[in-house]
Parts: sequence; structure tokens; C-alpha cells
Amino acid sequence: MQVLDHEPQRWFLFEANGALYLDANCNHGVFGYSFMIRLTAAEVQRYRDEGRDYLSWLAGDIHNSAPILSASSSPYQTRKASQEEEAQARTALAGWQAERIQAFRGAR
Repeated sequence: MQVLDHEPQRWFLFEANGALYLDANCNHGVFGYSFMIRLTAAEVQRYRDEGRDYLSWLAGDIHNSAPILSASSSPYQTRKASQEEEAQARTALAGWQAERIQAFRGAR
């Protein structure tokens, strides 16, 4: 898995074996969490057509639907990425962050 793009404090876009994953940053007052889904073919097409604006909209839609609440009727609730996929994303993110730190230090 690798990081393809991100919008600070909103979302990360990952790719693994040709599949795209969106990890949305959700924040409800003092309670924050991330919620990662695998994009459907229709969502991938909208991303290709509309770009990052679509991902920002989708991350906001995930956030607003509060998918982690048991009483939520969020359409994303059943689409949560597996623990294995989330672990792969965390590993990819750690490597991506380390590369950015190295690049920043090298530029100084």
C-alpha cells in the first residue's frame, strides 16, 4: 500500500494492488477518528472526473454520516476497511511521513 495524495487534516488517498482507499479524518468535538473505505468503481470514476474536490466531498460525507456510531444509518458503516488494510495504510503512512521529514531536513 502507498500514499497517493492527501488533504491535510481531511483525508489520505491510498493505493494497493490497483484499488483505491480513502481514509477520512472525522472529528466530532473532542472525539476524533479516521474511517477508511475502499472506493467503489463509481467512486473511482468520480475521482478521475472531478479530482481532489470529489475526495474532499466524500471525506466530508463520511464525516457527517458518523459511521462509527451504532445508531448511525451511514452508508459507509458496512464498508469499513479491514484491520489488515488499515494496518497496511498505517505502515505506508509512517514511511511516507519519514520520507517527507528526510526531504525537509535535506532542503535546509
